[in-house]
Amino acid sequence: MCAAVGQFYRWVARGWVHFDDETQRAEARRLLDLRYRLSAIVAAEYAGAGFTAIVQDNIYGDDVSRWLGRVAPHRTHLVVLRPRVEIIEARHEARRLKTGKTAFRGAYTPVQNDTDVARTPRHLGLWLDTSDQTPDETVAAILAIRESSIVSPTA
Repeated sequence: MCAAVGQFYRWVARGWVHFDDETQRAEARRLLDLRYRLSAIVAAEYAGAGFTAIVQDNIYGDDVSRWLGRVAPHRTHLVVLRPRVEIIEARHEARRLKTGKTAFRGAYTPVQNDTDVARTPRHLGLWLDTSDQTPDETVAAILAIRESSIVSPTA
């Protein structure tokens, strides 16, 4: 089961404030926390029912530890993909041209994203520089060393 947590904010008919809205910082933070909480609840419920749940999201810094705590006591893996900034920029531009999707808005840039990723505790999970990998190569690399991504040995 793969939870598309990016969908949670799309379920809101009106009133959603994106995380980078400087004019409504407190509300943006409240809604970001809601998104993280919902994804953790969904993952924990699926894991509790015997499924493998995969949650993909952009969670940084201490929020990662809080999220992991919410899915405890289930066995949990964390994989942090951290390609070089210039690769993120190139991939973002290619995706924007192909699909129209814009991941970086306003003052939030790939450089700021990399700074935010760097705030995440490095001792947690598996960190991969995927700059020179295709998606298939990244999956193969994760599967080959998946035990090093365990952050919760229970369940």
